[in-house]
Amino acid sequence: MPDLDNANDRRARVLLSAYACEPLKGSEPGVGWNWVREISRFAEVWVLTRENNRRSIEAALSAEPMAHAHFVYYDLPRSLTFWKKGGRGVHVYYYLWQAGAYFVAKELHRKIAFDLIHHATFASCWFPSFLAFLPVPFVWGPVGGGESTPGSFWKSFSNRGKLYELLRVLNHWRAQCDPFVRATARRTGFGLATTSETEATLRALGCSQTAILSLAAIGNDEVQALRKIPERLDTPFRVLSVGRLLHWKGFHLGMEGFAHFHRAHPTSEYWIIGDGAEKHRLRRLASELAIEANVCFWGELPRADALQKLGECDVLIHPSLHDSSGWVSIEAMAAGRPVICLNTGGLALQVDEQNGVKIPATSPQQAVAGITAAFENLSNDLELRLRYGRASRARVDCEFNWARKAQEIRSIYVRLLRNNALAARSPRIDLRGLESKMEMPTYRSDTFRSGSL
Repeated sequence: MPDLDNANDRRARVLLSAYACEPLKGSEPGVGWNWVREISRFAEVWVLTRENNRRSIEAALSAEPMAHAHFVYYDLPRSLTFWKKGGRGVHVYYYLWQAGAYFVAKELHRKIAFDLIHHATFASCWFPSFLAFLPVPFVWGPVGGGESTPGSFWKSFSNRGKLYELLRVLNHWRAQCDPFVRATARRTGFGLATTSETEATLRALGCSQTAILSLAAIGNDEVQALRKIPERLDTPFRVLSVGRLLHWKGFHLGMEGFAHFHRAHPTSEYWIIGDGAEKHRLRRLASELAIEANVCFWGELPRADALQKLGECDVLIHPSLHDSSGWVSIEAMAAGRPVICLNTGGLALQVDEQNGVKIPATSPQQAVAGITAAFENLSNDLELRLRYGRASRARVDCEFNWARKAQEIRSIYVRLLRNNALAARSPRIDLRGLESKMEMPTYRSDTFRSGSL
């Protein structure tokens, strides 16, 4: 069996599909880069990514080389780039890129003979990965996309938001009918989902082995920087939201909950960092609710400024309706700030009764009432806020850091290769003794589970 980190044997050869992969970036590009960095610690990894990422990757490698990472750049012909102009056709472009990437990967496999292929980004279960068709054990994910907005919340959206949700439902239906998506699922050796909803989707599509693995994580350097943000003991009570101002982020729910709370706490403040299509609607709502003097729209801020604002607030309110991950909540937790969220999507895996407040998402009225009550409890109980904040920091240390993700993905590689007939026939790789050299993680039932493990 293959040894993933024994210097006396050949390292396992992994092809990592990372359409989005850039250093010093957040969201998907940052996820791709961090997977490369962590997987290259125990395997020889070839990274198939876009030509557009070359400059930033090579600049990062010149400052901090990665001996066991090799980058292969591929893009579609320039004549096809019109699909992604303005971001409107990026999904079509991505679909076509995946098809072209198959032929690049096929030629690479002929030369290198990969032991395992891992599709890391884009992290969506609604698009196929044609690399699953190569005769190599295939890991898909972590992917999201199986989450959906509860129907009762549609009435609280703008017309633009309702149209978006309708198109999203139609896109999900299209993906369920896509034979390549279903074929990807059936050929997947291990499917990783960011939420329980997506795990159910993967199984319905045909994945036989699945598990839940949160996509959200931050590096040790970031953890240490966020730890330097002191606990807040000052007044007034101040809540914060950070993110794109989109209808499904649920900031209108946070604002309505704050308006009810503000009547009894007139000095309280609500800060919002970010920009987006719902900005003007949210400003109008603040005026209609007569709280515009206590709601501050900071717009988009550099990361350092955003973290400074986080340190000046007591609580993060992030009432997203279908986020598959949610990095801002992890950063707030690492900074020792309690998080208030809805019991939906990836945030439901990050927050529990020990470190924050999860509100059932049954209706807009019920969600607003729950947010109001959470504000009331946390504003009146400093000790509760501090206890939640300390528990949040501890949970990030334990579960939501990239070193932990590396342990988890390595254990999946080991299990998949051990049980795969292709790996068993390879005499060049040896997994013996791996367990004695690595800490096999103990998984919480709410963050990683699989009936096959």
